[in-house]
Amino acid sequence: MSLSRRGFLVLGATGAVVAGAPPLGVAQAAAESAAASRTQRMYLTGPDADHQVDWDFMCTSGRRRGVWGTIPTPSNWEFHGYGTYNYGWNLVPEEKGHYRHTFTPPGDWRGRRVFLVFEGAMTDTEARINGELAGPVHRGGFYRFRYEVTGKLAPGEANVLEVTVSKESADTSVNNAERLGDYWNFGGIYRPVYLESAPAQHIERIAVDARADGTLRIDAYLSGAGPADRLVAQVTDRSGRPVGMPFTVPVPTGATSVTLSTAIDAPRQWTAETPHLYRVEVALNSGGHTDHRVSEMFGFRTIEVRPHDGVYVNGVKVLLKGANRHTIWPTSGRATSARISREDILLMKEMNMNAVRMSHYPPDTHFLDLADELGLYVLDELAGWQKSYSEEAGAPLVASMVNRDVNHPSILFWCNANEGGWNTALDDDYGLYDPQQRTVLHPWANFGGINTDHYESYESTRRILQEGSDIFMPTEFLHGLYDGGHGAGLEDYWTLMGHERLSAGGFLWALLDEGVVRDDQDGSVDVAGNAAPDGILGPFREKEASFYTVKDIWSPVQLTEPERFASGLPSDFDGRIGLANHYAFTNTRRCRFAWRLLDFPTPSQGRDGHAVRDRGTASAPDIEPGQDGVLRLRLPSGWRRADALALSVTDSDDREIQNWTWIIPSATEQARRLVSTGRDRAVQGAVEGGRIVLTSGHTTVSLDAATGMLAGVRHRGTPFSFTNGPLPTTGTAELVHLTHGLDADGYAVEAEYSGVLRHVRWCLTPSGWLRLDYRYHLTGEHDFFGVGFDHPESEVSGVTWLGRGPYRVWKNRLRGVTPDVWTKTYNDTATGADGWEYPEFKGYHADVRWASLHTAAGRITMVSENENLFLRLFTPRFGPDPRYTAPPFPTGDLSFLDAIPAIGTKFDPPAALGPSGGPNTAAGDYSRTLFFAFTRTV
Repeated sequence: MSLSRRGFLVLGATGAVVAGAPPLGVAQAAAESAAASRTQRMYLTGPDADHQVDWDFMCTSGRRRGVWGTIPTPSNWEFHGYGTYNYGWNLVPEEKGHYRHTFTPPGDWRGRRVFLVFEGAMTDTEARINGELAGPVHRGGFYRFRYEVTGKLAPGEANVLEVTVSKESADTSVNNAERLGDYWNFGGIYRPVYLESAPAQHIERIAVDARADGTLRIDAYLSGAGPADRLVAQVTDRSGRPVGMPFTVPVPTGATSVTLSTAIDAPRQWTAETPHLYRVEVALNSGGHTDHRVSEMFGFRTIEVRPHDGVYVNGVKVLLKGANRHTIWPTSGRATSARISREDILLMKEMNMNAVRMSHYPPDTHFLDLADELGLYVLDELAGWQKSYSEEAGAPLVASMVNRDVNHPSILFWCNANEGGWNTALDDDYGLYDPQQRTVLHPWANFGGINTDHYESYESTRRILQEGSDIFMPTEFLHGLYDGGHGAGLEDYWTLMGHERLSAGGFLWALLDEGVVRDDQDGSVDVAGNAAPDGILGPFREKEASFYTVKDIWSPVQLTEPERFASGLPSDFDGRIGLANHYAFTNTRRCRFAWRLLDFPTPSQGRDGHAVRDRGTASAPDIEPGQDGVLRLRLPSGWRRADALALSVTDSDDREIQNWTWIIPSATEQARRLVSTGRDRAVQGAVEGGRIVLTSGHTTVSLDAATGMLAGVRHRGTPFSFTNGPLPTTGTAELVHLTHGLDADGYAVEAEYSGVLRHVRWCLTPSGWLRLDYRYHLTGEHDFFGVGFDHPESEVSGVTWLGRGPYRVWKNRLRGVTPDVWTKTYNDTATGADGWEYPEFKGYHADVRWASLHTAAGRITMVSENENLFLRLFTPRFGPDPRYTAPPFPTGDLSFLDAIPAIGTKFDPPAALGPSGGPNTAAGDYSRTLFFAFTRTV
């Protein structure tokens, strides 16, 4: 027996209250009296998808049709070998599930009223108790509904519950709103089913309006006739200590609703940054005796939409930084658990999100409970994906949603469906059940004082914010697909949305790839082509690159001069770092700042990661929300001998919200440490069959005398398949003149070219390092530019490199990667389409100082003498119909680049997403120096 968060007495599936109880005594009698005054709940299914109970089951069509078996509940039947998987739009009206379950409710429920409650079943549900209809068929798959079954139930005896669930509805408008949507459709009892028992006269529900100033109003709704004459309420904190005095109100005879009110002095206010919760218990008394009591968690907070200004919480303007979340798990569909809800919320908070939109239906109650507890602003949404419920079908569903969810402080807005799926006749219904009178939104429209339009371009976003007059809060923007969207373009958008007066923030589409494990397709994960892989996270919550980009851009602590640290630690760094506080309620004094001095391994050491030379903390600066300030680091003497300085910021919950790593030496200085040219070994050069062959010790390099390009490399007799470069990735290279011979550095080959490539100098040094100096000339707009080489992809097994990683980058998604020594094994992941093996191996990598390619022949190590080098590793695969999320790649296999392309979204090309999505403008001469070393695999 336990008391739930919402004040129910929870019983086991058998209905037993206490097993092995001692003889009845005074204390036990008092405890049982208190228990009798509460609503008691007996689960017939398990409480969630992690705790299930088997029921008898038969499906009428699809797999295993017509065969009775058992199925765990709650669940969606498709995941247990029954019925048909279908994604949106494809209705299967003949598919029904028949359930049967035998249960025994407690004998002491005689004389009490009993209700059969379904938290959610898809989509039309008919229930019978002992062969008798519990009530009318319920239509609507995402809502709580209940039947009074007092007269149909036999307490203390075996009872039979029979349920028929039709996957599609007999009401066309319900199918239009719920089933003809851009998401997976499932069938079955996927949320818990339970019995509730209460006294004949009881409190059916309460609706709380708790304001930031401590004003508290409670609407209590009563059911049943009886002698009750008074309601008494008491507020307590999370530990159960009373807050304020009890407050009371008389109950007039025959009253069905009564309002209580009080005021609490200086309550701790609820926000997403400070999720302080209280509990209120409301007791229904008669003659001084408590007949029934309920309790609810709530928070003191006030929401305001100030026209032509913004959204305010507790008098402070807030920017919502959120994502759209579907309720789904790959092996259980819409049947989830508190564990999954917690994981998703913590992942969102790890990305520094403070908000979530429930797309496109109300979520499980455990998700909202955890949003209250952990701190997350919520947009709670009625179903309706571009088509609406009729007023007759929708009105009871609005009532169900609001009555269930009204007391959650996390909910800021109600959403009346999505993208034209609203029925405007329902707009006024929300306020009938919500004493807080939250604003109702029409996602995709300008309604309720807020423009929520979807997928505006960067330029139209600028116009709306700078030239419009309404609050702008897109409930969907940057529609992800595969590796596009989300982080790509977000910095440009947030430069506008994070600073313009009319902005209230926005919601990325979407949090998750909606993938399901298909037991009818050998266990493969199905994302319905390009319809459902829209997430920042994979189906099993795999973190894609954009996860870290979003975390970086939405961190509440930012650098005031990011450009000063763009290429590493400034040479004049004196320990001072300018910071901006983007919190709404939190002073940076509540954060913890810690620094580390790092040493990186060299390529020859063959490992990744770093060693910590020294570490310490810094006093948190006193920066109020919305203000700038300075963090002062007191570093030890000799700190510049380290390879990098790392700084992390954690919040009051010890969650990392931001981290930076800055390399200390310049690329030139670092190259000098790593590359030994040697002096004690002879270097030779000769022309052999149209090639210039250079030899130093165990290394032999061949250059094509007709082109000046690399023709082959051998080390200790083993050939390396690294050839045909440095060819310009844009334009031509026609050899004009070539010379070769010994010089002060070794044996050099110099080539002059016409076309884009102008000059190349190869030099094999006595140490065996091969130096390459090249210069090219390019102007105009281009997707990418640099030089490239060939190397068979099939001969590569991995790479170790010092640079920003471990994820690949695009021109408009450079943030979120960290300088370190990283290792990746080869994979051929098509992001969001198959495998979900992250980080992806192939693609563009930023700020590479050195890299060792693991090949079948051995390791090819490259060292750059210049900053800001992009290393391109092969050409990745993309999923089917990638729209604007398959950027161009150069010919060849490996490239050393000065510029790379941007990536788009499902709906927009990169150039529409902001300045960083446009083409690169080449500005004349580009010169670089690279060093190569070849090591045979032992």
